[in-house]
Amino acid sequence: MSLASELPVPSAATERRITCRTRGFTHGPVTRLMSPSDLGHVVKPFVFLDLFDLDLHNPRAGFTIHPHSGLATITVIVAGDLRFDDPADGTGHIGFGGFEWMRAGKGVWHGKELSGGTSPRATGFQLWIALPPELELGTVDSQYVEAQHVPTAGPAHVILGRYGGVRSPARSPDGVTYLLLRLPAGTTWAFLPPEGQPVAWLAVAKGQLVGATPVGAGEMVIFHPSQQAITLEASAGSEAIFVIGSAAPHPHELHLGNYSVHTSVESLALGEDNIERLRQLLVAAGDRRNASGTTPVFRG
Repeated sequence: MSLASELPVPSAATERRITCRTRGFTHGPVTRLMSPSDLGHVVKPFVFLDLFDLDLHNPRAGFTIHPHSGLATITVIVAGDLRFDDPADGTGHIGFGGFEWMRAGKGVWHGKELSGGTSPRATGFQLWIALPPELELGTVDSQYVEAQHVPTAGPAHVILGRYGGVRSPARSPDGVTYLLLRLPAGTTWAFLPPEGQPVAWLAVAKGQLVGATPVGAGEMVIFHPSQQAITLEASAGSEAIFVIGSAAPHPHELHLGNYSVHTSVESLALGEDNIERLRQLLVAAGDRRNASGTTPVFRG
C-alpha cells in the first residue's frame, strides 16, 4: 500500500491492534488520507477520507462542481463553520458536530452548496461510503444537519448510525457507525463497536492520542477486524479531536470511476451514463446561482 505502513502483529495483544497507519498526502489545504484505490479496499464500505482546512470566503479556494454516483458523502466540521444554501433544504450553518449527508445514488452534481460561514476558515473531514446494490442507483438524498440537532453519547457526536442509545438523524444505511469526538486533555474513553461491525478506523484532526492507541494529528489508523473495544486517551497537554468509524464489511468488489464507486461493472456504467446525461442538462441550464451566489445541488 503506497500510503500506509504495514505494522508487525504482536503475538499476544491485550488491546485492539493497529494494522495500518497513514498520513496520506497533502495538496494545499487538503490532506487525502484514504482513497478507493488504496485503503478503501481495506475498510470498505469506508472508501475515501479527506482532512481539509479551507477559506471558502475566497472564491478561488472553494469546492468545484463535480459529479458522484454509487456512493454517499459525509462532510463533518471540526473547527469553524460553513453556510449551506440549497432550495430543497433551506439555509443555515454547520459548525462543530454538524454535517452534510449526500447520497449520490444514480447520479448528482454538487460542490457549491457549501460556502464560507461566520469563521475565517473551516476544518473538517469529508468521508465517502460505498453504497449497497439496493441503494447505489437509487434516488439522490441530501441533508444538512446543524450541530444542535446531532445527538451525543458522552463525548461522542453520533454522525451516522446508532451509538450509546441514540441515533443520528442521517438517513444512512444500516451497519455503519461514524462518530466525532472532542476528548478533554488527559481523559480516557472506550469505543465499543456495535455488534456485527468489525471494520474500524480513526483519524485525528487536532491533538494527540496516547496510551494503548497512539495517534497524532493528521494521522489515520486502521484496526484489525474485531468486535474488541478500542481504548482512547487524549494526551495531558491538550484535547484531542478525532473521528472514528466502524461497519459491517462491504461484501462487494469496488468498481471505480473518476467520481463513482459501484458494486459491479454494469452499475458503474449506468451511473456514469446518468452523470453524463446530467452534465448535458447542467450545461443547458446555464447559470444556476441563486441570490446569495450559491449554486444548488443538481439532481436532474
